[in-house]
Amino acid sequence: MDQDAREKMFTLFFTSKGSQGTELGLFIANHVIDQHGGYIKVESTLGEGTCFDISLPRVKPEESVAPFGKPIDI
Repeated sequence: MDQDAREKMFTLFFTSKGSQGTELGLFIANHVIDQHGGYIKVESTLGEGTCFDISLPRVKPEESVAPFGKPIDI
């Protein structure tokens, strides 16, 4: 993946595949992961491939109460 693609890959409607796909995948994935307190780390070498490392916490850090108001044991 070239530098231009890496800078734009999480923006809405960005694609490097031409007319294939919906151009929503990485944008939505990044948004969902961010909303859950996680992150995506990207490593890419042009002409060789790209690796995505996704990390999600077991419990969103700022939340200490489960749905329906029940406390969570952390």
